Order: sequence, then structure tokens, then C-alpha cells
Amino acid sequence: MTKAPLSVEDALAQILSGAEPVGTEAVPLSEAAGRTLAEPLVATLTQPPFDATAMDGYAVRLADVEKLPAELAVIGEAAAGHPFSGDVAPGQAVRIFTGAPLPKGADAIVIQENTQANGSTVRVVDVSPDPSHIRPSGGDFKSGEAVLAAGIKLEARHIGLAAAMGHPSVVVYRKPLVAILSTGDELVEPGTTPAAGQIVSSNGFALAAMIAAAGGQPHLLGIARDTAESLAEKIDEAKDADILVTIGGASVGDHDLVAPALKTAGFEMDFWKIAMRPGKPLMQAKRPGQRAIGLPGNPVSSIVCTKVFIEPLVKAMCGQSGATSPTRTARLATPLGPNGPRQHYMRATVEPAPDGHGLIAKPAENQDSSLLTILAQSNALLIRAPNQPALEKGDKVTVMQIDF
Repeated sequence: MTKAPLSVEDALAQILSGAEPVGTEAVPLSEAAGRTLAEPLVATLTQPPFDATAMDGYAVRLADVEKLPAELAVIGEAAAGHPFSGDVAPGQAVRIFTGAPLPKGADAIVIQENTQANGSTVRVVDVSPDPSHIRPSGGDFKSGEAVLAAGIKLEARHIGLAAAMGHPSVVVYRKPLVAILSTGDELVEPGTTPAAGQIVSSNGFALAAMIAAAGGQPHLLGIARDTAESLAEKIDEAKDADILVTIGGASVGDHDLVAPALKTAGFEMDFWKIAMRPGKPLMQAKRPGQRAIGLPGNPVSSIVCTKVFIEPLVKAMCGQSGATSPTRTARLATPLGPNGPRQHYMRATVEPAPDGHGLIAKPAENQDSSLLTILAQSNALLIRAPNQPALEKGDKVTVMQIDF
């Protein structure tokens, strides 16, 4: 077990090492939103299946309208779902509506604004036909074509395309099951009146929401008391989870029992502290088929660590590429003093600059890791490197957008 604090980068690399998708399953399109496609999706149909009109007007032979005006005989009508069954001969036209198949013999569309209807004839009076008024067969996709690649996180536009391709269901990566265990004699469930020395357990609910948003399947195990027996019972409840997340007790003090309980349950420790603020007491351990991430008990610390480490882990196990949280550059709204030896994730508010150029980042004045109100009012984490010197107003900083 590494004794010296790891850098954030090294800790994240260890957490993501060996993180692979946990299996696949087929789900109906109605349940596919937000899931990650596990295999390329091949079109079973051609779209459009025929040359179709993109405009209301008349289907004609291009040779008949090269000289204008042109008088043509109207021999029928075509609408979406109701094609014209005959052929268009020289000197003839078919009244046509958007989405209808182009009749045989016709090779151009004259929009109705450029015509004058007169009973059984139509007079084409202005403008040559535009080729874009015909949507060619297969112009969107062709049967047998791989249209959606594996690894895509399915959004509404992808699901609509999958349906058009003829797929009622898709094969996606299974959601990793993430068991969340809060620990501590001081904790009570929301809705319970705390006794002297107790507080309401809130972290697990925040983490469950974040894990669900990242694509995982959270399972709240409740609260383990500060006994080896209680921890062992709860850890056993999590035996079928892909990831076990513990909250609290991740340090090595006399009352921190999580690491010994995990060892007893067959886990091997990778590391237990990192050079990060908030969140120094972060732990990873593994046993066959499962990994455990031990988070600090402070609310802000556990949530920030989940953003930096657990969200990317869940996304990687969902088969998503680029799992690490993206960062952006902003300009600092206020001066900041020098940073200490740990990488600092400061709660901040980021908004467009008044001059319209870039972003402005304003760090919260109070960075206490127990204050949920400050975190709830923030929309970003301002990242300061270890031992970074003092910064002036207007200096460039790195920010990580958050959406808790």
C-alpha cells in the first residue's frame, strides 16, 4: 500500500486501470436513452426507400420544362403513402405533395408557386426545377450500412435514427452496479430526528444521483455502524456490486474501521490518501470481480471525489470513451493567494465574461468542505495545481463544469 499521498493524476490512473465494460444487454428503444451502444448499428432499411419529393408541386419531365412557359396535362396525384401508379409521358405532369414517391418517367419537381393550375392542365411559368427538390433513394442511409458506431452514448437524435434504420431494440453496455455504504455511529437517515451528537446522512443520496447521471445503477446500502460486525454485514450485502463505495472512515485513525473491514472481506489495498483538497483520505481496494472506493465523510469532499474519480470510473465501465471530466479555461474574477501542497478543487461560479469573450470564474469565499450550501450555489470547480503561486485578477485558471 502506498504511504505517501498520490497525485490526483496518479490516483485517477490507478482507479481507471483495468476498468472495462461489465457486459452487454439488449434494451428496447424506449429504454435506450443515455445508454452506451455496445456494437455498431447497421441499417436494415434504405432511407428514403425511393426518390421522394421535398416540396409540394408537380412531378414533370425536365425536357418538358426547358422552355417556359410550358403547358402540361395533369394525369393524376401523388401523396405521402399514396404513390401514383402510372408513368409520366412527354407533355404530362402529376400533382405531388411532400414525401410522395417520384412517379416513373418524371425526373423533376416544379414547385406550386411557379405554376398556374387550370383544371386538367398546369402552366409552368417561372424558374427551372431545383435538383434539391428531389430526395434520392438512400440519400440518408442504405441497407447494410453501419451508421452508428459502438461507444456512442445514445441521445434522442441517435434513438430516432436507430428507429428509422428499423431497429426496435439496441445492444448496450450493462449499467455497472454501484453499492453505496455510509458509515458512522453519528449518522441517521433523512426524516429521523438526530439525537445528541448525530447528523443526517446526506452524502449517499448525492452520490447516487451522480452515479445514475454517469450511467451507473446506484444501490444505497444504508448506514453501517462503527463495529466490525456491522461493516462486515454491509460489505457482504454488496458482494454482487461491480463497485462498492464507502463514505467515511477512510483515514487510518483509531475509529476508522473501513480499511480493516475491507481487508477481512478479501480486498487488497491500492492506496489510501492523495494530494488533493478536499478529499485527501481517498482509498481504493480490490478483490476478484469488485473494487472498493473509500471516500471521506465530509459532504463536499465525498461529492468532489465522486466527480473527479468515480464518475470517470462508472463511465469507463459503461463503455464510454473520454470518461474523464472535461475542463475549460476561464479568467479569474478575484485575486487568490498561493496554493498549498495539495491540488485544490475550489467551489466557484463560472459565467460568460461581460465583454463576451470567454468565461469568468469567481471562487466562493468559504471553501470549508462541510458546507453543502456553498457547493449547491456553485456550478464549477476551480482547479489549482499543488504549490501554485498567487494569482491576480484576470489570470487564466482551469475549471471543471459540474452538474450535481
